[in-house]
Amino acid sequence: MSEQAPALPDTAAWCAAARQWFDSHFERRVAGDENDHGRAVFHDLDESAERAMLDAIRAYRRKRHDAGYGALTLPREHGGAGLPALYALLFASLENDYRIPGSSELVSVTTGLVAPSVALFGSDEVRRVVLAKLLRTDLLACQLFSEPAAGSDLAAVACRAERTEVGWTLRGQKIWTSGARFADYGLLLARTDPDVPKHAGITAFLVPIDAPGMTVRPIRQMSGGCSFNEVFLDDVVVTDAMRVGAVGGGWKVATTTLAFERQASGSGMRRKGGSVTDLIASVHQAGVVDDRVSDQLVDVYVRSVLRQATTERVQRAALSGEPPSPAASLGKLISSDLLVRIGEVAMDVLGERVSVDLGDGQFSWTSHVLGAPGYRLAGGTDQIQRNVIAERVLGLPTEARVDKDVPFSALRSGR
Repeated sequence: MSEQAPALPDTAAWCAAARQWFDSHFERRVAGDENDHGRAVFHDLDESAERAMLDAIRAYRRKRHDAGYGALTLPREHGGAGLPALYALLFASLENDYRIPGSSELVSVTTGLVAPSVALFGSDEVRRVVLAKLLRTDLLACQLFSEPAAGSDLAAVACRAERTEVGWTLRGQKIWTSGARFADYGLLLARTDPDVPKHAGITAFLVPIDAPGMTVRPIRQMSGGCSFNEVFLDDVVVTDAMRVGAVGGGWKVATTTLAFERQASGSGMRRKGGSVTDLIASVHQAGVVDDRVSDQLVDVYVRSVLRQATTERVQRAALSGEPPSPAASLGKLISSDLLVRIGEVAMDVLGERVSVDLGDGQFSWTSHVLGAPGYRLAGGTDQIQRNVIAERVLGLPTEARVDKDVPFSALRSGR
């Protein structure tokens, strides 16, 4: 006889126990006290401040993990609670009521993207050595996906992985890597076979950031911070045990990881940048409300409602047990568009207050305005999201692919 799955806990009793845990460790929020980082879309912190922020987030994540509220939806055999997505959404809703540290891209990538991918595709050795530490944030991991010459075409990665007697030797460059300076590992996509079509010749690895031959350099953003990094790999050696998934199976790992990312980006569970509420408050404070401004505020408000409705649609799909859906791309697209539009309205209505610090607090919109365009790229570009929506959600004809079934080496050589 097959074993029956354990009965799910009663949601009301489970939420009551979770709230009791929160009450015993954290203060409740009061009106106007938000778990966010102001109006900045990306952090603008020096290295010591960012380390302090990460330490605070990790302290909370460890406490949460040790209490059994860490990887709620991950299967029990991989260190999770094995619960449906409903419980994760309920817990996230409870979190919003308490004064807890926010999050960061690196922590979110570690626990929400890399750890689940390692759980699904990693070798027994990798899961045994690092999975629990990733889930508890004892170790942090970044994504080593994007490359300077690949643009939005992730399958065009040129970073090479060559097999040797001791494992694999890695050579290449990655860019726009969030949090690489503070990461312990990177989930890397590398080209293992250039003589097959580009999607088929990729393999994923979990690479120690401090391995000999790894160089991480911060990229200064126009919004001020150094959230992103470029990473160089010069004859970096890893064992075959650090391979994640099958040889040549890296595209499956990548698409699964990106599905987690799109769902998280469009989930609406963590605020980025200034909100519509912030914008309305700033406009009233500045005393610049007229019919034209009211129309602009109504426009972004309606868009925020549509974003929330899309978020709830994605959440309902998750609650029904469906895997991450391409429909999550719609939430990501709406979110990035709303961020940019809020910044545009702030600039138009507040004028010089956004570009010059007049001491009235409005200058903080500068970090939003300069950071919002980056969210059109982070988590998959707007153009890629539109392709996903068109082809996989609406069922429209796919774009013509001149590189289909063409070996990657022929594409790079121009043959």
